Amino acid sequence: MRTPKALYRTSPTIFMCELSHCPQCEGLLSPLDYVNGRKTIQTMQEVLTVAYRPKACDEKGCRAAERPWPSAAWQQLAPKYGTYGYDVIAQIGWERQTGRASFELIHARLSQRVQISESAVRYLYHQKYLPLLACHERQHLPALRALAQTSGLLLSLDGLMPEGGEAQLWVIRELQTGWTLRSGWLSNQDEATFVAFLRPLAELELPVKATMNDKQRSLVLAIEAVFPKARHGFCQVHYLQNAAAPVAEADEQMKIALRQGVRAAVGDLIRQKTPEKPTEMTVTGLIPSPRPAPSTTPAAPEVGTAHEQEQIVQDLLHRVRYLLTLKGRPPFRLAGQEMFARLQEVVRCLDQLLRHQPEPRLLALRAGLRQALTAVRPTYRELSRAADWLARLAAVLDPAPRGHAARARTGAEVRAEWETCLADLERERQASPRLQALGAQIAKVSQSYAPGLFHTYDVPGLPRTNNGRESEFRELKRRLVSTTGQRGAVKRLLLREGAWELIPGPASLAETITAISQVECQALREEERRVQSHRACFRLHTRSAKQSQAQLKQLVRRWKALPAKSAPE
Repeated sequence: MRTPKALYRTSPTIFMCELSHCPQCEGLLSPLDYVNGRKTIQTMQEVLTVAYRPKACDEKGCRAAERPWPSAAWQQLAPKYGTYGYDVIAQIGWERQTGRASFELIHARLSQRVQISESAVRYLYHQKYLPLLACHERQHLPALRALAQTSGLLLSLDGLMPEGGEAQLWVIRELQTGWTLRSGWLSNQDEATFVAFLRPLAELELPVKATMNDKQRSLVLAIEAVFPKARHGFCQVHYLQNAAAPVAEADEQMKIALRQGVRAAVGDLIRQKTPEKPTEMTVTGLIPSPRPAPSTTPAAPEVGTAHEQEQIVQDLLHRVRYLLTLKGRPPFRLAGQEMFARLQEVVRCLDQLLRHQPEPRLLALRAGLRQALTAVRPTYRELSRAADWLARLAAVLDPAPRGHAARARTGAEVRAEWETCLADLERERQASPRLQALGAQIAKVSQSYAPGLFHTYDVPGLPRTNNGRESEFRELKRRLVSTTGQRGAVKRLLLREGAWELIPGPASLAETITAISQVECQALREEERRVQSHRACFRLHTRSAKQSQAQLKQLVRRWKALPAKSAPE
């Protein structure tokens, strides 16, 4: 038998209903002869026993004549039927989301001031705090309507890459305010699914001025169907990444060829040698490595010279080894281009060293690098030109490139410069078959993205990229990793409550307490049912043998309770 919590009970503090007139008919309200809602709650400061004296309308014809109106102050102490105050719930949510604390740590801190178990901490966060945040976000709807009528809405739409074929998490934000309009999972990513996701927003009949997305074809078609009057902006980063895809692929092949050429020519030289006796690098801790001698200590001339010469040789070999490990990040950081340029710098450095004093290993290193670089030089020159095309396109799309600092350009002006740049690209790509292929792909992607690249220059507040949503997804993953310590747990949490975790909280703990304490009881109950309904989809996702066996037995009992039918012959 579970031991009940022992709380100090006092005579209840009675709160009187603050209303003087009926919200339905404006008639007078009179206090009733009884108290209701008696309960003991725990706050961060004290334990309270509270109740309220309701009021009822005196008008007999009022539809709410028999309804007892409670006290607002009583309601803002703790959720209905809950024994923990809103300040306790807010403290848990604040430490979990802002402080990134584990439930164990939150419980250890709270238990010094509140009688609470670790399981109760988990329950209050998942079943109370997150639903309360969602309800608080919903209170912005009147302000959203006013904003839509004043300036129109700017929407950002993006989804988190699904894990293992599961449903994909999507979020719609209003860019001017940061409010979450819709956040949830989509089992498919086709036009019909996106239309169904957007339709409730369209049914509010709020003017949508523009949208920003990553140009998924089915999503674009759905937006055009649901918001036909809105401008459809496309992320410029995704445009440049897609345009750079063939260049990045060719650059990767060149990088592999260059790396193989260097290793074939000087692999034995740059390979790290195994020392004759085991050595260790710098070690710290309770038993650290010996303290190195001061660098100012004089040494014998011949010994110091030989040591310095060997150190320079090893530094250059180490530099070459590092350059062979470079990785790219398109559209602008191409590893093959960078590797070629940095190895050329090493060759120029070797030229200077060898002019001063020859050294057999450095001579071999220079010859090998020159041989490998010469083999890929024609490819490097062609890809450099293609990379320059991408840089020029990006410079044109920059809101304030050189020569335009005095005033902001319009979308038409940017598009004219962009089309001029593409015309130059069309002429330059005739230089070789490789450039023709790369230029044709860049031109094809450019024409595909053209309808949505330039609205950002004419619509104030519409960003050039959709990176804000992707940053939110990355930040959410980092937060869940830091609070759980398990990447596998992050995947599970994203599927179970990612839509609620994406909703941003208020800026401070005090604002959080105020915000969640003003949520209506009925709204909280509805949101709790949404949470429970969604989490019920994963009730069979367990690795516990005992729990899975109990679940399967329950399925068997439910099946046997159905009317029996004869088996087909």
